[in-house]
Amino acid sequence: MMNLSKILDRQIVRSGQKIDVSLLWTTILMTAFSLLMIYSASIAYAADEGGDQYSFLYKQAGFIGLSMIVCVPISFFKMNFWKKIMPWYFALCGILLVVVLGVGREINGATRWLHIGPINLQPTEMFKLAAVLYLASLFTRKAEVLQSVKKIIKPGSLLVVGLILILAQPDFGSFVVIIVIIMGMLFLAGFPWKYFAMMVLMVLIGMGGLILAAPYRMARMAGFLNPWEDPLGKGYQLTHSLMAIARGEWFGVGLGASLEKRFYLPEAHTDFIFAVIGEEFGFLGMCVLVFCYGWLVVRAFSIGKQACDLDLIFSAYVANGIGIWIGIQSFFNIGVNIGILPTKGLPLPLMSYGGSAVLVMLVCMTLLLRIDYENRQKMRGYQIEG
Repeated sequence: MMNLSKILDRQIVRSGQKIDVSLLWTTILMTAFSLLMIYSASIAYAADEGGDQYSFLYKQAGFIGLSMIVCVPISFFKMNFWKKIMPWYFALCGILLVVVLGVGREINGATRWLHIGPINLQPTEMFKLAAVLYLASLFTRKAEVLQSVKKIIKPGSLLVVGLILILAQPDFGSFVVIIVIIMGMLFLAGFPWKYFAMMVLMVLIGMGGLILAAPYRMARMAGFLNPWEDPLGKGYQLTHSLMAIARGEWFGVGLGASLEKRFYLPEAHTDFIFAVIGEEFGFLGMCVLVFCYGWLVVRAFSIGKQACDLDLIFSAYVANGIGIWIGIQSFFNIGVNIGILPTKGLPLPLMSYGGSAVLVMLVCMTLLLRIDYENRQKMRGYQIEG
């Protein structure tokens, strides 16, 4: 009996489509919806800064336009090209992580941004993609590193250096996201169970130590465990996020009618945009958005599985890494907004305001579409380099 993957492969060949149209349209619609919500959530901030109410909308539209200028040409680059330039891209990200600590712009006590003209570049977002490409290349070129901890320590040290530089900013949220990406890719690559369990335990102990060592992280943890004990201090963000979501009930108060974004909720257009969506579109709107993220993750893993079946191993690892990234970062952001995780400064993929985040995430979606395209080409009999 023919298995499901072979049936899907034949359907793709027969359809005649060169790319995954559903993935492309989902990305376009989510990006368009993000512009709507960023405008809605940022009106109060724009007014406080004495600017035009459309200022954040115009900036984000500019970021997306720039992203399209970048993504359209790179959609023609073969995945083998990414494998070749990976060392240069990884080195560039490492240099930027060093530079940002020296001349970066400090916002809210963190030095994470490089001010380049009208753009604030966040090297950490670029390093997330670098970590995915680095591990995909490493597992493809040197499969023996997956045999034990000793063999992976030396090549893994480069990632450790990058993680240390990210902690120095500090950016604990992105640090955790990259750690999960690394661990997830190791798991999917078949890293031995006993070594994997040992690494997970070491990572958990290390992150616990980092939380205990930083008073502000302990304060966030306390605010997470009982936000109502200090609603005007440690629990301010979470309590107002929960109130926004509760006010939305099942179907929301309507687009633009959120009260929390106007008077109380900090970072409504960035870290807490999901709470604004909950208030304006209700539980139903939140469920639709969660479904979209779930579908993106499933589709990324499906593309990765298909690439693996076609012996396009590098592409398979890249697709899986992107799937882990989208899944864990959206989970963290939504978890913070609904109160099941401590507060972290992480954007909601494809939704939050920010130039670096949307640029890198749209590049990732372009890579997924390219991998899917090469999968389809190989199923039609074309020669594709793995």
